[in-house]
Amino acid sequence: MFDRRQFIVTASALGIAPAVASAAFAQDVKVDMAELLKPGPLPEKVLGSETAKVTIVEYASMTCGHCANFHTRTLPHIKKTYIDTGKVRMIFREFALDPVAAAVSMLARCAPEEKYHDVVSAFFETQASWARAENIVGALRQVSLQLGFTQESFNACLTNQTLLDGVNAVKTRGETEFKVTSTPTFFINGTMYRGAMSPDEFDKILAPLVGG
Repeated sequence: MFDRRQFIVTASALGIAPAVASAAFAQDVKVDMAELLKPGPLPEKVLGSETAKVTIVEYASMTCGHCANFHTRTLPHIKKTYIDTGKVRMIFREFALDPVAAAVSMLARCAPEEKYHDVVSAFFETQASWARAENIVGALRQVSLQLGFTQESFNACLTNQTLLDGVNAVKTRGETEFKVTSTPTFFINGTMYRGAMSPDEFDKILAPLVGG
């Protein structure tokens, strides 16, 4: 759990290294979909139709390299093939592995509602430029200003203790209720898949579920 002071101290440290997540792929847990889809501590961030046959819930950390790989290389395929065609609904949940990941999750939440997914994508695409920067706060500020934040809105977002508590609570719920321990973790119609998966691996899982 990270409070505001811990974030400021940690993020200001030189050369902070983000937590490393496993790349292993496994299917070993089934959770109750009704429980999984119950409202959590923060509003859900969703892509796709509520009537989709398949729901994917992703737990990701913004400092996770495997999560960045998924969002930049695999998610576009899933979106084009399954989400945009009404077959899959995808829910993104924060699982901040460190204070910097929590801060970026907060910035995405502070963006206009319709820009949330664009901001997440932008931070994943630029992850190499800020995750290990010597001045992390400065690097995050630079990306944020390019995304429409002002100095004032940037500062206000990162000092919003209520929002930080919510981001922490999403992670805690994932850990305690659904046994999430690493990122990325996906629940596809309630079945857990851990680690990075390619477009082909997703196709093998999704095609039978959507009837294609």
